[in-house]
Amino acid sequence: MDEETDGIPQNRPAVRDVDAIDRKILGVLVDDATISYAELGDRVGLSPPAAHERVKRLRRSGAIRNTAAIIDPKAVRKPLLAFVHIDTKGWGKTPELMAISEHPEVEEIHSVAGDTCMLIKVRTEDTRALEGLLSRLYETPGVTSTRSYVVLSTYLERPVQPGITTEWPTPRHMAKPLY
Repeated sequence: MDEETDGIPQNRPAVRDVDAIDRKILGVLVDDATISYAELGDRVGLSPPAAHERVKRLRRSGAIRNTAAIIDPKAVRKPLLAFVHIDTKGWGKTPELMAISEHPEVEEIHSVAGDTCMLIKVRTEDTRALEGLLSRLYETPGVTSTRSYVVLSTYLERPVQPGITTEWPTPRHMAKPLY
């Protein structure tokens, strides 16, 4: 599906499968997208032109959606990270609720399964700014309640990783058959 719905890009299937070399390239680029094609080629075992061609194909296929700078939140005075669960009447994704994305403090908006309808990730300057954002949410038609989770410490935060876990450990309680 290549069309957009309500201005939100839909997931598009990749034109071709991502192979092991592509995953290596993506792993290097996710750490440093400014690396030269010569260095990239060295790291993944390709010539610079071959690495460049692979990157171009990954861009065309949509596997690489964009190249962006990762900003230190403290540098832009947004040290407070919070996750806000939003409960709504009916379907959560309404144009009115999606308008919250106009605020640069809102980093992610997700429709979720579970005990809430929508989940947003926000970074604000302080608790007063978070309160203002919550106030804005409560003014949104259909929003019935919110629950906010303020992050105290972050131990891991990273973009999508190209690797895949091939085998998950078996939980101990399932290691031996009962019979």
